[in-house]
This record gives sequence, C-alpha cells and structure tokens, in this order.
Amino acid sequence: MTETDADVGERGTGNGERGTGNGEPNMSELNTTRQDSGSTGLAWGVIGTMVVAKLVLHFGTNLFGPYEFHRDEFLYMAMGEHLKLWHMDFPPFIALISEFSRGILGDSLFAVRLFPALFSAALLVLAAVIAREMGGGRLAQVLAAFFVFANILFLRVGNLFQPVVFDQVWWTVALLALVRLGKTNDQRWWLLFGVACGFGLLSKFSILVFGLATLIGLVISARRRDLLTPWPWYAALIAFAIGSPSIVGQVQLGFPVLDQMGDLRGVQLARVTPVDFMVGQLRWGPQGLVALAGIIALLFHRSLHSFRLVGWTCLAALVLLIVLHGKPYYAGPVHPALLAAGAVMLEQFKVPRWSAVLRWVVVVAVVGYSALTFPIALPILTPPTMVKYLGWLGSEDAVTTNVGAVERLPQDFADMLGWEAQVDAVAQVFYSLDPAEQEQAVLLGSNYGEAGAIDFYGPRRGLPRAIAYVGTYWFFGPGDKPGDVVISIGFTYDDMADFFETVTPAAHVVNHYAVAEQRDLIVYVCRGPSQALQEAWPSLAGEQ
Repeated sequence: MTETDADVGERGTGNGERGTGNGEPNMSELNTTRQDSGSTGLAWGVIGTMVVAKLVLHFGTNLFGPYEFHRDEFLYMAMGEHLKLWHMDFPPFIALISEFSRGILGDSLFAVRLFPALFSAALLVLAAVIAREMGGGRLAQVLAAFFVFANILFLRVGNLFQPVVFDQVWWTVALLALVRLGKTNDQRWWLLFGVACGFGLLSKFSILVFGLATLIGLVISARRRDLLTPWPWYAALIAFAIGSPSIVGQVQLGFPVLDQMGDLRGVQLARVTPVDFMVGQLRWGPQGLVALAGIIALLFHRSLHSFRLVGWTCLAALVLLIVLHGKPYYAGPVHPALLAAGAVMLEQFKVPRWSAVLRWVVVVAVVGYSALTFPIALPILTPPTMVKYLGWLGSEDAVTTNVGAVERLPQDFADMLGWEAQVDAVAQVFYSLDPAEQEQAVLLGSNYGEAGAIDFYGPRRGLPRAIAYVGTYWFFGPGDKPGDVVISIGFTYDDMADFFETVTPAAHVVNHYAVAEQRDLIVYVCRGPSQALQEAWPSLAGEQ
C-alpha cells in the first residue's frame, strides 16, 4: 500500500510528529492543533450521568426483565465450574470472571451480568477519554460518550455475560495507548498496549486480528521506525505472557480453536459478504456514519495527524475482518475510538450557522434511531409484545439468525427462553425412575445450552451434572457412569436408537418463541447401551 501525502509529510522525525526533524512540532502546527488535555478537563458531570443511566438500564433489565439466562451464559458458567487455567479449549477470562462474580454475588441474572454492565459502562468513559486525548473539548467528549451510550450494539453486549464486551474494552484500551503514544511520543505507552492485548488474548482470540492490524498500521504509518526500538516487542512479550493460558491450553488440547473456526466458517461466516459486513456497521445507527467520518479524519485530517497509526490500525482491522468474513459486530471494538475521532470532528466543524445545525441533526438522528431500536437492544418487552413490535417495525434483519433462518424474536432473545422449563421436564422424568436407576442415570444434552441449563438449574432440583459431546462440553468428559440409563434432551428418536436397545419418550417440552432447534423437544429414557460412554467418548468428538 502506498503512503498518503499526509504520511509523507510526517517523515523526518520517525515518531509520528511532523516538521522540525527533532521530534518537536513547529509553531504553525501548535497554532492549528486543539488545546491539549492538560487544559481541557474531562466532562465528568455529564459523562458520569450517562454511566449511571447505562448501569440503571442494565441492572433494571436484569432485575425485572421477562427473560432468563442466555444459552451462552450457561456454557461460560460451566467453564468456570470446570476451570483448568492452563488446559482449556477457550480463553479462560470469562470462566475466571464467572467464578469470581458467582462466588461473591451468587447466581442471579444481576450478579452474573454485573461485570458486563460495568465493562460496557467503561466503554463510554474510554471513548470520552480518547476524544479528550485527541484534542477534543467537553462537547467532543460528551458526544463521544453519548454515541457509545446510545448504540444498540453496546447496549446489547453490556447485557449479556459473553466475552464480547470484555474484548471491546481491551481493544479500546489498546487504542487509547496508541493515541497517547501518538500524542506524547512516550514509548512507554507500548507497555499499556501490551497489557491490554494480553487481557484481550485471555478473553477472545480475535485480539490476534487487532495485533496484526497494528503491525500493518505501523508499517504503513510514519511510526514504522518504532519497530526498530524494543518497545513494541516488549508489548508483544507482555501480551503473550498475560495471555499464555489461552495459548498453552490450545497447545495441550491440539488447537481446538481451528476446528471451532472451521465449523463457524462453514455454518455462519460463509454467509457474510463484504457488503453485509459494511451495511451491518450502519445497523448500529447513525453512529456508523460518525465512525466513518472518524476514520477518514484519523487518516487525512491535519489536526489528527499524530494519530495516523490509530486510523491505519482501525482500517486494517476492518479489512482483515472483511477478508475473514467476520460478522458485522466483530468490528465493534474499533467503534469507540472512531466515534471519539468523529466527535472531535463535529466539535471542530466551524461553519457559520451550519455547525450547530449539523450537530443537532446528528444528535436528533441518534436519539430517534435509539428510541426506535431500544426494545431490540435490551430484552424489556415480553415475547408476545416483542413479536408485535417487530411486526410493526417490519425489520426482518432483526429476527434473522446466524444461519439465515427467520425467527419470531431476535436470536439473542429467543436464546433466553425455555431453559428452566426444560430442566423441570428432565427432573420430572428423572424422579419417575426407581431409586436404583436414578443412581445410575446420566443426563445427556444435545448442545451446551441444554447441558448448561441442567448444570445451572439442576443442583437445586437434586439432579446430577449433565454431559454433552459437543464443543467445550466434550472436553469436560463423560463422567464415571457407564450410561446404562440415559435421560436425553434435544435428540431425535433415531439419534438415540443407534446407541441404545430401548428408547422411550417420557416428556415433551414446547416453546413457540425459542429458536427452531429448541422449540419442540422430547425427553427420552434410553436403556441398554451398545457401548459404555467412556469407551464411546473419544469417537464422539465433533459429532454435533
């Protein structure tokens, strides 16, 4: 890729600053840049109010909302219960947080989702700080925080116990470190970059995309000479040291992430085209246009010349995600920094009579879109009401699943329904067995949602732990019972008849609002296995 004129103009200092050749900006540049953060305090009053409002929204939804846990949350809580820091098929940060929060606060929705809410609130603060470091005054800071606050993506991920929100925070902290690096030329900011990437590696392997994007950004920008210093390499060492449990787990287990990514590409990502990805950025609201303005400004605007590395890194990350057929929300981690840059541009826009009009148009558009999509962002409406609302809205995209099926509810909402009823049905069947069979009974789920729901709700009903030969649950193993009596849920009769002499339907669970695979389930009692579970288990890897 060729350099832009702006990048050519940055040569001579080797540190991302233009002009004098000794690392100091010249006086004309000082006159054109915004006042630095030392003279512009953070707008804590307004931003703090937004933080409180955001937490109230999440806490209120989790305390009083009509939905239960998400299927993914059951998996992450089960990972915490099977925690082996150096021997896991998935980055263990989510499992560590699960055990910590549940150990301190218990098993309520509020307790389990507390940390996602806090991290999500931190995102809007980070956006404001980045705006400030880019020279933005209080208006830019408030706008940056507001754009994150009102974003449907950040509202939704802040309400789910998943790695996504943690991943977004680590990327944003790393981008803040690059902003500070560009502003101060203090190479020690590479250390914060390394720490953020290390926690990112502990949280989600997508941080590797960010690391590669940063390397590409370094090569393209005038900061390429940093690669001749030890600081970026210190950052890499720190990142891999902190994230080493994720890497060691992959090595010990034969790199299961490759199989997981292969399955994901085959079932979901292959459907995502570059157009889908880019259009998806606009589905987060008018903020998508603000982010676009932000990346253009970072790459070409004179007042943000010190932050070219941030712009190239974000652009490289977007291109890599497009090439890899990433889902639109995979780009979420670059949005806070881009929204901050866009907010700075809105503040700097100085055209008589038009500057205030433009800002008000953007704010009103964001407010209007957010109000319209708020019930899609947070699960506040009951399923019947939500179905009616979506019918009025006429948005098929909102109810299209990862595999292209069209459901009645958004997939995340449908995945928060019916799990406790399933466990009740399994418990009813379990207690219908005679005591001798109860002692030998194995509970088998066809996916991690079913097995995880049994592991979460089951103990208070006196049920044994569940097993499942799918994904992470396969690594948990088959337990020590041979499977002479198996209570299965989520399988068909033919699935079980291949392995057992008798397969008897014992219960029926229906939820019309669940996704297709969870909508109509039969609980079977299976007896007379053709092979003990422990013998069959190695061959069952990847069956589902």
